[in-house]
Amino acid sequence: MKKIVDDIRLMAKICDLYYNKEMDQKAIAKQLNISRPTISRLLHNAKEQGIVKISIQFLEQIDYVELEKELESLYKLEEVILVDSDRTNLKRKLGKAAALYLSRVIEDGNNVGISMGSTLYEVVDQMEPIKAKDVTFIPTIGGTGLLRTDLHSNNLVEKIAQICGGNYMLMHAPARVSNRLICRSLKNEKGVVEVIRSCNKLDVALVGIGCPSPDSAIMATGYYDRDDMLNFKSKGVAGDLSMQMYDIDGQTKPYEADNNVIGVNIKKLRRVPYAIGVAGGIEKINAIQGAISGRYINVLITDVDCAKELIRRKKEESK
Repeated sequence: MKKIVDDIRLMAKICDLYYNKEMDQKAIAKQLNISRPTISRLLHNAKEQGIVKISIQFLEQIDYVELEKELESLYKLEEVILVDSDRTNLKRKLGKAAALYLSRVIEDGNNVGISMGSTLYEVVDQMEPIKAKDVTFIPTIGGTGLLRTDLHSNNLVEKIAQICGGNYMLMHAPARVSNRLICRSLKNEKGVVEVIRSCNKLDVALVGIGCPSPDSAIMATGYYDRDDMLNFKSKGVAGDLSMQMYDIDGQTKPYEADNNVIGVNIKKLRRVPYAIGVAGGIEKINAIQGAISGRYINVLITDVDCAKELIRRKKEESK
């Protein structure tokens, strides 16, 4: 006579109740008039015989946990989140990871600063409504221009506020102007002053990390051209945050004379509890390192290859 623990039909029924109907083992035992230990044994046998198969999604990302912890420790970062380095849709992957992170850290009444760029566009595009209430989204850099307006801060701020049911402010000024006089004048405009002042009280800041490249957002939006990129490289520029240039050590001083950017000085990001830098691709490694060295970001969302190179460099320094 077949034992109850080998009854395939019974195994399938119990698996349906346990996994699909979400009943606990005690409730199933009572319903079927079978002891709870026998229910447990039947569930075990069902897995052994392949009647039920459990698939855990994203299990491969567990491999990144140790890398994330090591990077956090070596560079004294609050948190690191890594995505796969497959270049197919890398910005999309970074955007999804950053969107999930934002949903986790934004709280009621927060002021959230948003910069500009193609990676941040992906973040906003993948945001979903959040539970936090009375959140205000604020551009950290001027948000008007003629080219690729979808990448500008004003567009991103308005879009994310609509998705999240929050409030938003707009900065009615270009991201960058041609000279110091115009820059100083616009920064004294009442509307611009109000936005920049609000940025001094940020709880969260989301910034893209750029580097001198033909693919950069600062070229796509028309503020710089290819000659500018070559000039930046010759001067030792490693990267930029909100169009403010810095070297691999995070120093901005060599480039401040040309800084006619209308927005928040990136040094103020050091006071933001969650200053989140999002960037990937090994070509941005110096830009990422400079942003960390300058303490402009304390949370990094990047890819595995960049993480491994950052770790290698830090260990090489200590030899």
